[in-house]
Amino acid sequence: MDKSKQVCKPQNKTTISLQNVTISYGKFEAVRNVYCDIQKGKVTSLIGPSGCGKSTILRAINRMNDLIPSCSLNGRVLFEGADLYDPRIDPVEVRRRIGMVFQQPNPFPKSIYENIAFGARINGYKGDMDQLVESSLRQAAVWDECKDKLNDSGYSLSGGQQQRLCIARTIAIEPEVILMDEPCSALDPISTLKIEETMHELKKNFTIIIVTHNMQQALRVSDMTAFYNAEIKEGAAGGKCGYLVEFNDTDKIFNSPVQKATQDYISGRFG
Repeated sequence: MDKSKQVCKPQNKTTISLQNVTISYGKFEAVRNVYCDIQKGKVTSLIGPSGCGKSTILRAINRMNDLIPSCSLNGRVLFEGADLYDPRIDPVEVRRRIGMVFQQPNPFPKSIYENIAFGARINGYKGDMDQLVESSLRQAAVWDECKDKLNDSGYSLSGGQQQRLCIARTIAIEPEVILMDEPCSALDPISTLKIEETMHELKKNFTIIIVTHNMQQALRVSDMTAFYNAEIKEGAAGGKCGYLVEFNDTDKIFNSPVQKATQDYISGRFG
């Protein structure tokens, strides 16, 4: 298979387009030649074995990789038609419009209320802050669990509640896209289910891209799935280089994949 032309289903309502994206750390190519169009208002899962570049691609979408001095990107990442890596683009504004929820819950060392209000205030929000806090917590399905203790520390919540607080904090700055990097990997099954239920509601208003190692989770929550794989790269740099194998509707990826490697991965033959 020519990995420079991965199987990629064209989309009609594209919000993010990766066009021949190669990401390197120094001389080492972590992921190469990725073409992929992300649909607006959908949940897209990125799956694949460790080291195939899923999180690297995710972080590239809101320029989090800029914080790594050795990281460089070739190709184009378009958001609503604009090249996010154009020198005239402000990466801070990119991260406001494309929010991120990390693997480990990371509430601010502030009250529950201030966890939501702080970012909105920094971004110049002028509306009713009480209403914004309540709306954000409701959308993240954690309002009922913390409405009577908004002045308590965010750390007072359970792990699953903290993760939903972080989702609410992201919602409060009114992004258009929410990136989630294995948001349930540190959570128990009940908390995981609540996060997944929250994602189903959030896609009514946001585009969501999630990295997950949980095949069943990808099947449950996503409309589209991108399968990445990696190959050992020869040479001084060594290591694995990731590439996109197949991207399609989730049910097709899991029930009738085009590539044998996809079938092998989802059936547990490797990974």
